[in-house]
Amino acid sequence: MKTSIATVSISGDLREKIAAIAAAGFDGVEIFENDLLAFDGTPADIGRMVRDHGLALTLFQPFRDFEGMPEPQRSRTFDRAERKFDLMEDLGADLVLVCSNVSPAALGGIDRAADDFRELGERAAKRNLRVCYEALAWGRHVNDHRDAWEIVRRADHPNVGLALDSFHTLSRKLDPDSIRSIPADKIFIVQLADAPQMDMDLLYWSRHYRNMPGEGDLPVPEFMQAVASTGFDGYISLEIFNDQFRAGSPRAIALDGWRSLVNLMDTVRRREPELAISLPAMPPRIEAKGVAFVEFTANETEASELAGLFRGLGFAKAGQHISKDVTLWRQPGADSSGVNLIINTEREGFAHAAYSVHGTSVCAFGLTVADAQATIERAQALGAQSYQQAVGPKELQIPAIRGVGGGLIYFLDETTELAKVWDVEFTPVNAGDTPPKPAGLSGIDHLAQTMNYEEMLSWLLFYTSIFATGKTPMVDVVDPGGLVRSQAIENENGSLRITLNGAENRRTLAGRFIAESFGSAVQHIAFASEDIFATAKALSENGMAPLEISRNYYDDLEARFGLEPEFAERLRENGIMYDRDENGGEYFQLYSPNYGEGFFFEMVERRGGYSGYGANNAQFRIAAQKRQLPPKTIPKL
Repeated sequence: MKTSIATVSISGDLREKIAAIAAAGFDGVEIFENDLLAFDGTPADIGRMVRDHGLALTLFQPFRDFEGMPEPQRSRTFDRAERKFDLMEDLGADLVLVCSNVSPAALGGIDRAADDFRELGERAAKRNLRVCYEALAWGRHVNDHRDAWEIVRRADHPNVGLALDSFHTLSRKLDPDSIRSIPADKIFIVQLADAPQMDMDLLYWSRHYRNMPGEGDLPVPEFMQAVASTGFDGYISLEIFNDQFRAGSPRAIALDGWRSLVNLMDTVRRREPELAISLPAMPPRIEAKGVAFVEFTANETEASELAGLFRGLGFAKAGQHISKDVTLWRQPGADSSGVNLIINTEREGFAHAAYSVHGTSVCAFGLTVADAQATIERAQALGAQSYQQAVGPKELQIPAIRGVGGGLIYFLDETTELAKVWDVEFTPVNAGDTPPKPAGLSGIDHLAQTMNYEEMLSWLLFYTSIFATGKTPMVDVVDPGGLVRSQAIENENGSLRITLNGAENRRTLAGRFIAESFGSAVQHIAFASEDIFATAKALSENGMAPLEISRNYYDDLEARFGLEPEFAERLRENGIMYDRDENGGEYFQLYSPNYGEGFFFEMVERRGGYSGYGANNAQFRIAAQKRQLPPKTIPKL
């Protein structure tokens, strides 16, 4: 597999773009004409810069409004083409992209267009250059790759081929299997882009909302399966127009692009193993069974506060690390597969470094996976950064990678000694004379990670490329200070759920959390309750008062869902929020008070197959949480 990306796909000046593309691991780069025009050196300088970074110059683009023009415009298009060829020779590029004509002056007719391309091929051949033709989804006469291929076929020139672009095919809902009959040697380059499914003008959709394969909703794997079936072995390139990416980090976006291509081609190879796809071996996407533990970093004073909060939630101290200032907390009577919380007060190492930056916070969490070593291998193959910390006698080396906000994700499996970590590294302790009342929390329903909105697509791709998970549709969470975008990553049976919440400004509760905690992180943990009313009772007996929700919310709830007054009153008395889906599935939510800079716990119960996250309740929950903030810390609206 040979990878490439267009310079239009990422931010920065051309020097920054080339450096980022090379650092990400691409083999080649497309030079977009606007980047060349804005560059303060010569085309030859650009060519040298590309080659000095170890990259091939895969394509120069675009050449617009060429085929089917009447005279005198037709003659002028060939004059323009010769100027482009001069430029390509200076660059050291041998392939130019011609996109289908959108000019009102363009004349239709496949034979007329084929004649133009045959002549263009002759002119290109004299300079050892090649031309590829792309059907724009909004082309005036040609907007279908099948028509573009027919023009190339009739032109019948060795220096004229086809450029296939997934967006132009899939946005028009064309059948990608029609590509399978195209000879591989006539496909000169393949350009890929995904996009969220939207009903809007094709040109506007394309220019603002394209994203990396796997980040959107288009069937890009099916498109690439069709291309690969032809035997095509040329450059697979990304051409991404996205306002968000234009404001992002060039290196981060370039790495996302490279990761998306590797993940895409791995998917294609596994769907059709008989296809000849050159790609380094890697394990398949990893089955993650759920969250094994969550680790907090704190100093001694705040660790005591956290411990009090844990006790209120029904957790008891269950173990002390054999050599570190690390304690294990667990629901009394629960085994290690239930809910494990860790408080780390070490004064050196990763957790201490995280505390120095973020204060008391979640610095890591662990996932139970089928094979921890395979997880690390796949993550590394996709560009994730692995992590190892020095271990002492009798301690286990637990595989880990860097995740959101630089936090760690550890991997435990059930087939190695990692499954025994709680017995190996922790000494059991007595819960005390008055252990808290168990709250019936059976596991972690979901982790909620808060980040800047610009990061969401990167982390969505991160999770879905490494783990066997899917993504839910994005929803808007209404905060009195603005909108927060939310999207969940889930495995098939719902044992792993991670919600990504993207803040667009610091006036929202999520934005304030990022600003005050100095970065993206886990903002809340949702525990699964076996009986939400029994949980509420246990929390009350443990001395924890729930988040106070407005009485008006419950009055509306009763009317909206037709609840029995006694049931609605029971919800209100216990501070429990309620939602119901169209199939009758029910969702119950109970919140702890805020801790620190907006961190909180949630207890949820799902009934009847409810699969959402109570987005309808978020606005009212956030309003209640903001009322709890000290007046001086409430962001100005």
